Amino acid sequence: MNGLLTPTDFVVFFGSLILVMVVGLWAGRKEESTEDFYLAGRSTRWWGVAGSIFGTNVSANHIVGMMAVGFSLGFVESHFEITAIAGLLMLCYCLLPVYRKLGIFTLSDYLSQRYDDRSRVAYSLIMITIIVLIMMLPAFYIGSRTVNILLVDQSHIDAVLQTATTTNPQQIQIDKNFYIIGVIIMAVVTGSYTIAGGLKAVIITDVIQSILMLLAAIIVAFLTFSQPEIGGWANLRAMDAAGKDMFHLHLPSDHPQRPWSGMVTGLMVLHFYYWGANQFIVQRALAAKTDKEARMGIITAGFFKLLIPFISIGTGIAAFYFFSQKMPGVAVDGDTAFPLLLREVVAPVGIAGLVGLVAAGLIGAILSSVDSMMNSAATLITFDIYKRFINPQATERQLIRFGRFCIAAFVVGAAILTILVFDPNTKEPFFTYVAKHQSRLVAGIVVAFFMGMLWKGATPLGGLASILVGVLVSYTFPNVYTAVFAGNETVVSLFGENLNFFHSVFVAAVAAVIANILVSKCTQAEPNKSKLTWVGLGVFSRESLRYFGVKVAGTLAIYAVLGVLMWKSFMPPVAAGAIAALWTWIMFLDNVLKMMLKAASRGRAYSILKEDRFWGGLLAACAVFMLFYFK
Repeated sequence: MNGLLTPTDFVVFFGSLILVMVVGLWAGRKEESTEDFYLAGRSTRWWGVAGSIFGTNVSANHIVGMMAVGFSLGFVESHFEITAIAGLLMLCYCLLPVYRKLGIFTLSDYLSQRYDDRSRVAYSLIMITIIVLIMMLPAFYIGSRTVNILLVDQSHIDAVLQTATTTNPQQIQIDKNFYIIGVIIMAVVTGSYTIAGGLKAVIITDVIQSILMLLAAIIVAFLTFSQPEIGGWANLRAMDAAGKDMFHLHLPSDHPQRPWSGMVTGLMVLHFYYWGANQFIVQRALAAKTDKEARMGIITAGFFKLLIPFISIGTGIAAFYFFSQKMPGVAVDGDTAFPLLLREVVAPVGIAGLVGLVAAGLIGAILSSVDSMMNSAATLITFDIYKRFINPQATERQLIRFGRFCIAAFVVGAAILTILVFDPNTKEPFFTYVAKHQSRLVAGIVVAFFMGMLWKGATPLGGLASILVGVLVSYTFPNVYTAVFAGNETVVSLFGENLNFFHSVFVAAVAAVIANILVSKCTQAEPNKSKLTWVGLGVFSRESLRYFGVKVAGTLAIYAVLGVLMWKSFMPPVAAGAIAALWTWIMFLDNVLKMMLKAASRGRAYSILKEDRFWGGLLAACAVFMLFYFK
């Protein structure tokens, strides 16, 4: 085989995989209690929380998947990263205090305490479906697919380049047998240390893999922007302005894939699910040593996320222009952009082992997500199904043994389904597959959590109703929309002929809220359960919760005014972004400034830099500025 990987690349690549596996097995060698195995003994430092959250979130979805969508659609995909900061900060200051105060292992445990076991089981089944069928399968697929493109014979690449024309495009083909081997190798590596070591092994390996992943993405981005066909970020912007104009964040509301109206409604629902009601993300914060360490870890992960629009999505745009000039007539699909950049940009540098290092970073990104998913899925099924209904008297050893069995079953099942379901030569971007199918299951979950924390009147049956109605409406309303509004020019001009899934998830969330209220009004609330709200648990007082609501409403109003001024060309994007960012930061710092002034009046030293709200506000300000600047 005359592929791209040299013997040195193979050594670096497989050496990295073996190192991660060995470190994981070593880190988890003394897991003796369920708290050790499932929550790393609740002793994780802020850097471990940050590395594990970032590594769990930024998988192949971002290194390959987001680059693929950037390649196809442009910078609009950055909405997934920029507006995710709202979900991260919502977890920090609104949801995490509730979870940690109750000392829960699983988020479904909150639903059980606030509602009942019906909501608990519904949540667990939905989460396990998302983890195993929607998240793990495409992760295995894209990892094996990408590495196998690196193994394709150069003779095949040359043949494709020679026969491809703009009227007769050709596609690089992947050997399915090697694709299957790649899936099996990833399943064995990640399954071994996750089964043996539990969450502590997952967190330690996630930190290592996050470093590898960032290094790989930065190397590819730097070398791509350095190509003479691109000429750097500024030249790319100028080239794009005269070309496809792919650097806009906000596309028309009837855009079939990324409408701006769906980005500010349905995508926010998905963010609040992913960062606040998602077991495999929140579990990392539950493992933190203290509340402050958890918050600092989450905020640090947020700063790293704001790099993704530049090192992944921006690189995808650069790849589009690069391949258009370098390989005219070759049908390069989005998911192939990353491995082809390794061939055309990284390999020619000639540094021994560099391609292997970048490939290891990609696989590390995948494994850091898959191991987290498996551990969290095992946590859910162990505590919500096995301990709750099958063996309530299970010992610590039995719970750990059952969890390990679940992880083994998940990894084997996911590997088999990946091989059967995904064609390695498909052209459909897999990131869209993940977002679309996940969105149909989560709207009601978000509503159940937020209504339960906000409103003491939410009843057990109301919580279950919101979860079920959310799923039902997500799957049925797009068909209803098409049937009812097919000939309505006004509606179609606003939302398109077919309802985008971002619009659909928002409609489902609204329907779930209505269902929760109506059913709760018709059923009896339980006094003990009704206390598990923000006010009842003392996370907010009534006054502070009201003040928080006023700040949010006022801030959104200011954003709207600045947006209109920018839209009407009365204010340049950089000025609107600066004003919005400054206001956002002040909203985070108001209480901190009061504390600083109070300390000064008493002659005490006070460092604002030690306050997580200072950094959380700065993170929010950076995200808001980007939303305005890239319009």
